[in-house]
Amino acid sequence: MKPHSQDEHKQQTFEYFCKQILKNEKNDYHRELNQQGEREVLFCELPPHTVERFAMWDKYFQDTYLFEIMGFEIAVADELLAEALKALPQDRLEIILLSYFADMTDKEIAGHLNLIRRTVTHRRKNALRKLKKIMEGFADE
Repeated sequence: MKPHSQDEHKQQTFEYFCKQILKNEKNDYHRELNQQGEREVLFCELPPHTVERFAMWDKYFQDTYLFEIMGFEIAVADELLAEALKALPQDRLEIILLSYFADMTDKEIAGHLNLIRRTVTHRRKNALRKLKKIMEGFADE
């Protein structure tokens, strides 16, 4: 063989080798796709009752009671407390919600409700006593 033809032979052998590798990779890829298609099903092709088994529903605000006071929305998660709060008069309810759920001081509440601080303190204490009685009554039932 001539030196030139020997180099040409090596080049052709290498090209053939590379083409075989690419052909085998293509075949492996298609075989893997076929196997994957046999094992997997799209969610849109599943019946609804099967999809529901995999579903997860958030329960963030499911059992909460919302009270709106002065533009604030206050969520109460405890049912017993929410029922007791509903039994309070509106002015007492506002003071309790702003004090304990909005973290406002009696002075800040008094400013928002146009009352004096002592009145707010007195009404808050009375509302707490009434809440206690109401919740004890619910607990006895």
